[in-house]
Amino acid sequence: MNNAPNIILVGPMGAGKTTIGRLLSQSLGREFFDSDRVIEENAGADIPWIFDKEGEDGFRRRETQALHDLTQEYGSAIVMATGGGAVMRDENRDILRKGGLVVYLYASVAQQLSRTSKSNHRPLLQNGNPKQVLTNLFKLRDPLYRDVAGLIVETDSRNPKVVANKVLDAIKRHLHKESAC
Repeated sequence: MNNAPNIILVGPMGAGKTTIGRLLSQSLGREFFDSDRVIEENAGADIPWIFDKEGEDGFRRRETQALHDLTQEYGSAIVMATGGGAVMRDENRDILRKGGLVVYLYASVAQQLSRTSKSNHRPLLQNGNPKQVLTNLFKLRDPLYRDVAGLIVETDSRNPKVVANKVLDAIKRHLHKESAC
């Protein structure tokens, strides 16, 4: 799997992108990056503060820059977890497609709700009805995740190590198919 491109994880909040990404990076012996953490480090502030001061558009501009930098700076030797809304901008989707093999970690709304219910670090869930917010985001973003993804792996009710192994198997099959063409 040394010839594998960057592995880029997309999906909704609560899909397990960061957890799965760390496990994949360990298995592949690659550096792991969480684009949200990179944005926070570059800004010197956390995401809720960025949303509060710059709005979602300001955050998305920072996200585009981080995605570009991460996919260009390290060649093809990283595993990256993206924020749930990274697919919202056309430019980001182009960066992701060109930046490596995109894996959509699919999680149902019920699973997302279960996994995010105790988090206060998710600005989009701080107001209103979290289930309705997640449902609306899913309807909007699921087609975009599918559009950008080379692989789709379901994460519902699965242990992170099991999901990471499913992703590794899917990547191996994908690379084998590509090399056979």
